[in-house]
Amino acid sequence: MSAIAILGGTFDPVHNGHLRAALEVREQFGLDEIRLLPAGTPPHRPAPEASAGHRLAMLQQVAAVYPGFRVDDREIRRAGYSYMVDTLEEIRAEAEAAPVLLAIGQDAANALDRWHEWERLFDLAHLVVMCRPDSRAEYGDGLSEQMERRRCPDSADLLSSPAGRVCSMAITQLDVSATAIREAIRAGRSPAFLVPGSVRDYLREQDLYR
Repeated sequence: MSAIAILGGTFDPVHNGHLRAALEVREQFGLDEIRLLPAGTPPHRPAPEASAGHRLAMLQQVAAVYPGFRVDDREIRRAGYSYMVDTLEEIRAEAEAAPVLLAIGQDAANALDRWHEWERLFDLAHLVVMCRPDSRAEYGDGLSEQMERRRCPDSADLLSSPAGRVCSMAITQLDVSATAIREAIRAGRSPAFLVPGSVRDYLREQDLYR
């Protein structure tokens, strides 16, 4: 089986910043696809404004248009909080010995030691830390030791083992956020060029975030 890469999030809504980052991870590691994994009930942040069904539908709109993106809806189908360690356990069982890459932003990586059973994540996947030009690593002592010990300077090395390494990669910074998009829509402004056209049309048709 080929390597599996995952980018999770609430995707409330999915926007061009998400998709550009996902594309750059896929290209960096020479992967055929990257999975977009919408959270069902995130434990570390407020509940999404859009329903799980709407957020999933928007991602499916994207995957239908852009090759290389695949939607994984397991967290939406699973009851209870969406803990990444549970998701990775399922994916690891499916992947067998294939590499699994979990892509997260630097801000999320800085708070990794507050995730549920965070140390087990390294047993299940490699960590790809996506770094914007203005981001900075700020790890607590225990997390810093883990990140440094597992650091992999050559991204190609991640594909030679199933899990346990950390690779940082620079990504293009797009000045777009889901919060700003929701606020723009509420103010009567268009989200055009911040989200894919198919998502813009879906937002309008479903009258979301008004």
